[in-house]
Amino acid sequence: MSEPALVIKNLKKKYANGTEALQGVSLTVPSGDFFALLGPNGAGKTTIIGISTGLVNKTEGSVEVFGFDIDKDPEMAKAQIGLVGQELNFNPFEKPLDIVTNQGGYYGIPRSVAIPRAKQLLTDLGLGEKMTVKAMELSGGMKRRLMIARALVHKPRFLVLDEPTAGVDVELRRGMWDYLRKLTQEGLTILLTTHYLEEAEQLAKHVAIIRKGEIIANGTMTEILAMHDPSKTPDGYKGGKLEEVFINLTSEK
Repeated sequence: MSEPALVIKNLKKKYANGTEALQGVSLTVPSGDFFALLGPNGAGKTTIIGISTGLVNKTEGSVEVFGFDIDKDPEMAKAQIGLVGQELNFNPFEKPLDIVTNQGGYYGIPRSVAIPRAKQLLTDLGLGEKMTVKAMELSGGMKRRLMIARALVHKPRFLVLDEPTAGVDVELRRGMWDYLRKLTQEGLTILLTTHYLEEAEQLAKHVAIIRKGEIIANGTMTEILAMHDPSKTPDGYKGGKLEEVFINLTSEK
């Protein structure tokens, strides 16, 4: 079997104010998987991503990215990952082509390689005609896709998407997912957090649900959907199976 993309063991995070964001999380993301990490706001999803990508210090536990320990070999661990965070964090006065090309430079990719690669990524993501305008002129959905192009320019093996389609219209979301699904078929591993549970239900092979810093469900999408119990769904609005399982597991009892 190929090495997992991400192995987290007994991960804990306690902030200075006493808040325990993670309470011993263990999680494995298989290589080549499309993995959904779901949970309410404040459940610990972004903390897991922050620690795994080197942006947040952990309190306890271990994290390996394709076998590289984030403490012992942080640079190699980070090199495996492309991160698309929740916040737009590029210079709005720069052109998309420059934003993506310059990102390649941070990974030691020469401009002679980075420029054509950036052009191809931007074209593939529907930004071919916008690559030389100022980034501030892009729509919200285009800015999200620009961040995906930037995250992919160094050809990571593991793409982390933290709420990537927030505020993106349906048509652009579909095009984005078609493109990313194709990349997973080519071997890219994707970890997704999203509040659009119908997207996760269609896309993900595996899913973990976190609540108050603890994993409360973890398995294949088929296994998680099998937890759906129609008798526990109250009358009124009903969502998809994953949404109903999610609500049942995470709601305050």
